[in-house]
Amino acid sequence: MKLSTTTAASVGQVGGTSVPGNQRDSAPRSNAAGGGTGSRVTSGRSAWLVAAVVVLVAACAASLAIGARGLPLSTIWEAITNFNPESGDHAVVIARIPRTVLGLLAGAALGLAGAAMQGVARNPLADPGILGLNAGAALAVVVGIYVFGVGSLTGYIWFAFIGAAAAAVVVYAIASRGRDGATPVKLALAGAALSAGLFSLMNVILVSSQDTLDRFRFWQVGSIGGRDWSVLLPALPFLAVGAVIVLASGRILNSLALGDDIARGLGQNVALSRGIIGLGIVLLCGSATALAGPIGFLGLVIPHAVRSLTGPDYRWVLPFSMISAPILLIIADVIGRVVLLPGEVPAGIMTALVGAPVFVWLIRRGKGAGL
Repeated sequence: MKLSTTTAASVGQVGGTSVPGNQRDSAPRSNAAGGGTGSRVTSGRSAWLVAAVVVLVAACAASLAIGARGLPLSTIWEAITNFNPESGDHAVVIARIPRTVLGLLAGAALGLAGAAMQGVARNPLADPGILGLNAGAALAVVVGIYVFGVGSLTGYIWFAFIGAAAAAVVVYAIASRGRDGATPVKLALAGAALSAGLFSLMNVILVSSQDTLDRFRFWQVGSIGGRDWSVLLPALPFLAVGAVIVLASGRILNSLALGDDIARGLGQNVALSRGIIGLGIVLLCGSATALAGPIGFLGLVIPHAVRSLTGPDYRWVLPFSMISAPILLIIADVIGRVVLLPGEVPAGIMTALVGAPVFVWLIRRGKGAGL
């Protein structure tokens, strides 16, 4: 027996046991009013997406221009198109490009992962920490510093990525035990329990070694500064594969938002779908956390913010989140460069300072899934 998407959505909204209360409003609704309405909705979303791309380009230009040494846009363009190695201004622009690219990549990865994680877990408060990724990455970096004497960003990347991936595998293995498999509630509980245990182990090491604490704390706050191409390039394949997996999962996430029973009725293999999307999330979160440290709020705030423009359809939520998250991260990084001159505030701190008021505003508006 085949169920249409409209029928399934109706069942999910009417049957109190089919779809959790905090996801009924998130379930994608069909454009039953006719093709004209659907066309107008699509055109409006496309216009907002183009506007987001324009804002992202402007944020990247600001990242290249603003800092302890401000530069005009004409100098930036000249440095990119006709670089002069004897020009100090050109050297500054070239030095800022890896930082801007890292903000672009890490922000896009965290925004995509956060949106996908909220869909997989059917939890509007899900973020990259729900699967223990941040805890696994942090503990792995601490072990790398304490046991193996790792002191470079390149070394941090591989330890952080391995730790994040291992934590996700352990969480999924724990949550998969039992009759119902890896349900959203079991994933959240397993992630919270593992995070508590891993952070406790990490603190034991940090308390016993002042040198490890001194080196770890600079990575822990989250920053996109001080990186170069040797740090970025190894993570590109992981980011690319993770982005392809997650971006292709929009329809699957729409089905999962209706509840497991309805998703199965629509022909989805729920366990396999969650596993594949979870792999994409691990690749994105692990790479971004390894590159920039545990930057918070992006994966939590951005998906809620974009739903006020896109609605609950993950086919639109995912690309909007991928474009909007780096805007917030890059702008936060730019503000952090100039707010305490001659020093600067790491992007992870500024993202929390900027993201927290935005999240409160979203809650007050009542927009977004489950809010």
